[in-house]
Amino acid sequence: MTQISDSWVADPATQKLCAALTDAGAQALFVGGCVRNALLKAPVSDIDIATDARPERVMELTQAAGLKAIPTGIEHGTVTVVSHGVPHEITTFRRDVETDGRRAVVAFADTIEEDAARRDFTMNALYARPDGTVLDPLNGLPDLHARRVRFIGTAENRIREDYLRSLRFFRFHAWYGDMEAGFDADALAAIAANLDGLSGLSRERVGAEMLKLLGALDPAPSVAAMRQAGVLAQVLPGAEDRALAPLVALEEQAGAAPDPIRRLASIATPEIAKTLRLSKAQLQRLTRMRDEAMATTSIAELGFRYGEEGGMHETLLRCALLEQPWSEAMRQDLRAGAAADFPVQATDLIPDFTGPALGKKLAELEARWIASGFALTRSDLLGG
Repeated sequence: MTQISDSWVADPATQKLCAALTDAGAQALFVGGCVRNALLKAPVSDIDIATDARPERVMELTQAAGLKAIPTGIEHGTVTVVSHGVPHEITTFRRDVETDGRRAVVAFADTIEEDAARRDFTMNALYARPDGTVLDPLNGLPDLHARRVRFIGTAENRIREDYLRSLRFFRFHAWYGDMEAGFDADALAAIAANLDGLSGLSRERVGAEMLKLLGALDPAPSVAAMRQAGVLAQVLPGAEDRALAPLVALEEQAGAAPDPIRRLASIATPEIAKTLRLSKAQLQRLTRMRDEAMATTSIAELGFRYGEEGGMHETLLRCALLEQPWSEAMRQDLRAGAAADFPVQATDLIPDFTGPALGKKLAELEARWIASGFALTRSDLLGG
């Protein structure tokens, strides 16, 4: 018998919620990512619970237990219940009635088998009772232990139900798959045969999925497989992943945490990336990284303008795109720039300079100061 024993399972807040359902004769089963990650000893961020109780009944029972129930997606069977400040998403067992490749019409179901059959991958169709006992209705445990990302049932059927699953396949492989074992051949064949379906997906969904994929420790093999299957060209026409694997290696050398936007900047120009409907802030970051990486700005100046951490983005990206090695001397230049303080202020130049002329003079003096290695003093600059 397989058991999960993470602290969140025994949390009194979570157990109180489960008891509100089970004491009334309903099922309460942890499901999906929380079970998968607990078994993989990976962090658990969200707690999802599946139940045979209908959503109105879920609200009735949890509110009677003194818990806050929010009908966040009640028409789809989902209720968010907050217990002692901890949110839990409770969803009634469901089965697909009709799908069109983007969304599904669902009906409530009564059994765990029906609920499991509509999920995407076998490793995501794992459930656990409130005591942590794992239930495996579709024999997903062997796949999870082997870190094998495999579609439930027929890969082609699962993909045609929701074409985003093609992207999710690569994302899950990047996060949980065994890279040495490679990719499931049936899945790759089904994905390659259904490329046209990707064009109907919303760009926001595609963008969110790409950023999740690029946030993995090493997404390069998955992105390379996407390219080989024709998916990358379909969702990001013109993208090129040649610099991604070197960037990941450089990040490891420099001790830099994964950054999805920096990695996206390594495979896509701003013109290409903006088709993903990124937020304004995300697109601005990507544009700045890409522009500075391809510019002649010194590494010390990058540190001065963006700080050590901010300048690290452009430096690593530049190294990857231009096929240059990382060195600790670069870190020292970033630190020196970040610590430097331009000694001249606008008030030092007024009234001799005003308006546009003032800005131009400040920029000129700043350029001289940076070129000196931040050595010129205020007197040197004002006396020049």
